[in-house]
Amino acid sequence: MRAILVVNPQATSTTAGGRDVLAHALASQVKLDVVETDYRGHAMAVARSAARDGIDLVVAHGGDGTVNEVVNGLLADADGDPAEIGQVPALGVVPGGSANVFARALGISADSFEATHQLLNALENDRSRRVGLGLADGHWFTFNSGLGWDADVVGRVAKRRGKQTTAGLYMRAAVRSYFRPPLGRPALTIRIPGEDPIEALTAFVSNTDPWSYLGERAVHLNPGCSFETGLGLFALSGLGLPTVFKHVRQALATKSNQRGRRLVRHDDLPMIRIDAAEPVNFQVDGDLVGQRTRVEFFSVPNALTVIV
Repeated sequence: MRAILVVNPQATSTTAGGRDVLAHALASQVKLDVVETDYRGHAMAVARSAARDGIDLVVAHGGDGTVNEVVNGLLADADGDPAEIGQVPALGVVPGGSANVFARALGISADSFEATHQLLNALENDRSRRVGLGLADGHWFTFNSGLGWDADVVGRVAKRRGKQTTAGLYMRAAVRSYFRPPLGRPALTIRIPGEDPIEALTAFVSNTDPWSYLGERAVHLNPGCSFETGLGLFALSGLGLPTVFKHVRQALATKSNQRGRRLVRHDDLPMIRIDAAEPVNFQVDGDLVGQRTRVEFFSVPNALTVIV
């Protein structure tokens, strides 16, 4: 088996020692090349080349951003068309970020040494699973995407992101983005199959549950969502403080079933279209993509093989 290990040395919890242990362990089972990324988009370029060269496995060692780049590189030649997904390398993940949402949703340990052991065991026993992905405006996402408040938070955190990214930083960014939204609060119109259009002020789209983590606390928006179902939608038509406090409290409760008169929530959707009255921030897997006035989200079942 030919494999490439893609390491983001700038990720929150990656270290040179951890990288060397992982590389040495993998090299005992596969023919391995190691690439350290040194610019945004580098992991995507490496994964795209790996797919074109017929590599069997690409292992991402970094945070959710690194995983997202690798996934988008592996599927780059599909050109955003689910029907064009051909034979692509399998994905392995050894977490090295702060949240590691995708890995944790798959049951992969947040500890890189334990995750390395899990990966080696899965390779030795030829164990893998197929996972569904989300596709939004040509961008593949593994666990979440959104327009509005959450994307505003992601954009604010990105300006200060570094080795010290913490749950506190995200909380402060959420509060500031709530009281001072950088682009205001343009109205969103949400369209889903078989339903009348819905008006909202912010929208979260999930590909699995939890939606994210706040430190060690899981954030549950669509508990019925998984890698084997369609997309989850969580949208709020109002952002008054009582509404926000209520849903934040419910989101932090274990597997809470969110309820509220300002809430629009659906699980297992094949597609979602969101139109904004004015440009709003748009994020995928915790990275700000830019601003959009329309995004179509699609669920793509069995899009990728993950060694786990």
